[in-house]
Amino acid sequence: MKITIVAGARPNFIKIAPIIKAIEKNQSEGKTISFRLVHTGQHYDKNLSDTFFEELNIPHPNSNLEVKSGTQAQQTAAIMIAFEQELLENPCDLVLVVGDVNSTMACAIVAKKLNIKVTHVEAGIRSGDMTMPEEINRIVTDSITDYFFTTSTSASENLLKLGFDGSKIHFVGNVMIDTLFQNLNRITAPIFWDEFGLETGNYIVLTLHRPSNVDEEKSLQELLEGIDKMVGDKKIIFPIHPRTKAILGETNLNLKNILFVEPQGYLNFMFLIKNSFAVITDSGGISEETTVLGIPCFTMRTTTERPETIEIGTNNLVGISIENLTLAFTTFLENGMSKRGIPELWDGKASERIIDALLKV
Repeated sequence: MKITIVAGARPNFIKIAPIIKAIEKNQSEGKTISFRLVHTGQHYDKNLSDTFFEELNIPHPNSNLEVKSGTQAQQTAAIMIAFEQELLENPCDLVLVVGDVNSTMACAIVAKKLNIKVTHVEAGIRSGDMTMPEEINRIVTDSITDYFFTTSTSASENLLKLGFDGSKIHFVGNVMIDTLFQNLNRITAPIFWDEFGLETGNYIVLTLHRPSNVDEEKSLQELLEGIDKMVGDKKIIFPIHPRTKAILGETNLNLKNILFVEPQGYLNFMFLIKNSFAVITDSGGISEETTVLGIPCFTMRTTTERPETIEIGTNNLVGISIENLTLAFTTFLENGMSKRGIPELWDGKASERIIDALLKV
């Protein structure tokens, strides 16, 4: 079986690493399976791309399509044109896509039109928010997928309700958690740890990148100043995305607690998360990692495609206003965190289940 694995953005790299390890394990056992890794170049900043390949021991891509940035349409079109040529020159039995970025959808469409089977890892998750580009990517990708691998029973149920063949839906767990477990003994403090006087539990990690939170300079400024005031004497480490940094520009911010740092590699970032007092984010993936690590998480969104992180995990969905965030954070300070657990099959073995299932079909 020849598999082409597609990765394009930071979350993808975290998800493909354990899948590749599982393939290599099967190869060492004499199984007839091989892979070709294609990096679309959707994320091309070294801190958002190359560092993850190095730290997670992901093999150098066989091909980098180098599409870089652009509007949604421009980027998707560029990926499709380049990936079509890639598949024509390097035929395969199966294209494996992960997550919900533009690369996921674009490459799935190209593969399907070339009559190549499509596997979607992290299939079936839904936020119900059609203003999110990721939601459209999920819906389109799933609509043409042949083999679905889900992170939760609710994701599997979403697919069943849409009429997909249950025999093609495999509940395997969460590959992001595979990567977390495989690297927990390798995480390391970032270079600014001592400089900022950081200690376990004396700081909060902040990440923001969604348009609803960062696209308007004045509202972003007000949000940051509100968070800065809300946390009392806790430091806030904010690895700021290049796009968010550009929006802020030379804005004069009145901040005493927020410390801006460059985007972090996986090992440094997971160290920050694991040792934090709490996390404030608008990322879905981070809420999965905080759930497993038992770190309180406050997600600044009105919807989530990962309901299990709220029902079972440590995630709190607080909307996008500083007032709602402050209320939720204050309640947490007063009452603490209720006892939470880890979702079913988030045990570090999802990638093994995926490859076992693919070898059978």
